[in-house]
Amino acid sequence: MRPILLALILASLAGPALAEQPADPSATENGRYSMTPVQDGFLRLDTRTGAVAMCRLVNGAPECRLAADERAALDNEIGRLQAENRELRLKAPPGPSAAAPPSNLPSDQDMDRALSFAERFVRRMMRIMREEGAGPDKTAFSPRSAAPH
Repeated sequence: MRPILLALILASLAGPALAEQPADPSATENGRYSMTPVQDGFLRLDTRTGAVAMCRLVNGAPECRLAADERAALDNEIGRLQAENRELRLKAPPGPSAAAPPSNLPSDQDMDRALSFAERFVRRMMRIMREEGAGPDKTAFSPRSAAPH
C-alpha cells in the first residue's frame, strides 16, 4: 500500500512540472505569443511581428482570425496627408505674402483708442471708489435704515 501511495504522491508532484513543458518547444518560441482575455475570447499577440488575432472557442476548438491591422490604416492616412500637404505647398504662392497677417486684425490706432478708453474707465472707477470710501458705509445694517419711514 505504501509503494502505491508513494507513487501517487510522486506522480502528483511531477505532473504539473511535466504539463508546463510543451511537447514541441518550437511552438512557443520562447514566449512568442502573448494572450490577453477579452469579452468574447482572447487576443493573441505575436511579439515578433506585432500581428494580433482574435481567438475564441468554437465547438470546443480554438479559432483565431487576424484582427484588422490599424497600423496599416494609419500608415495609409499619413501617406495621404503628406501627399496633400505637398500639393498644397506647390499651390501656395511663394514669398512673404503667404506669411502676412490677416487683414481683419485691428490697427495700432484702434488698439491705442481701446486702451485709452479702458484706462479712462479704470481711473473714473477708482475716483468713484475713493469718493465713496470717504463717506459712511452704506452696506452696513442699522436698525434705523430697516425701520419704515
